[in-house]
Amino acid sequence: MTTTRRPHTRAGGNGTALAHDLRGHGHPVVQLHGLSSSRRRDEVFGLDLTADRDGLRVLRYDARGHGGSPGSVDPTDYTWPQLSRDLLAMLDEFFPGQRVHGVGQSMGAATLITAAVAEPDRFASLTLGIPPTAWEWRREQAALYDLAARQVERWGGARWAEKTRQPPTSPAIDPGRPFTVPDVADEHLPAAFRGAALSDLPSRAEVAQVAVPVLLLAWTDDASHPLEVAEELQALLPDARLEVARTPSEVALWPRIVGEFVHDAGA
Repeated sequence: MTTTRRPHTRAGGNGTALAHDLRGHGHPVVQLHGLSSSRRRDEVFGLDLTADRDGLRVLRYDARGHGGSPGSVDPTDYTWPQLSRDLLAMLDEFFPGQRVHGVGQSMGAATLITAAVAEPDRFASLTLGIPPTAWEWRREQAALYDLAARQVERWGGARWAEKTRQPPTSPAIDPGRPFTVPDVADEHLPAAFRGAALSDLPSRAEVAQVAVPVLLLAWTDDASHPLEVAEELQALLPDARLEVARTPSEVALWPRIVGEFVHDAGA
């Protein structure tokens, strides 16, 4: 499977050049990672949700301030509405005039929902992996992000990650997966956390208008990605299916499930 990497200067809403790659051939797909992660970190965590799938033309990119993409110290640059504008700009650049299958997890899932509410005709399907806290579940998580921002300013990202390190709460998370620090520069990480704290999903009524096929991927016992949010999304969305993983081996099946779902939705 070939991968093409090249500089990008137009997408990103305000001229930001977002690091990206393209791989494979077939249905157009865009894949997004979670907060403080990146394409590379997703691979380390086993969360590259389109890995080794044939028949897909996958655009992956690092969100602003993450991985190889430039960032800023302005928290509003990291809110979900701003990230969704970045996403739509990337689609204009790489898949102009095409309906695209969106695949994302955590912050990436929230970005996809936000973009689909804004421009529903841009998407052929959505895969929403481990949706983050939203609505009444969001306030406590936002306070934790504000605290994390202050701690990073005091300690730096690597020390913050080490000091707050805990064993996985969900039995679906591989306890042996490598420990990694955030893939965000120390100068940008506090703003990224504060941007997350400022963010929430569109209203339930707006989300319920997203009529494309949706695959929800969730796991159990993770307060940052509560199963209740995935279940609420399944109830709201008119064409949604929920897969719940309870073991690492079930999470390892997610790329196959995603590939089959995209092919069925694009048929």
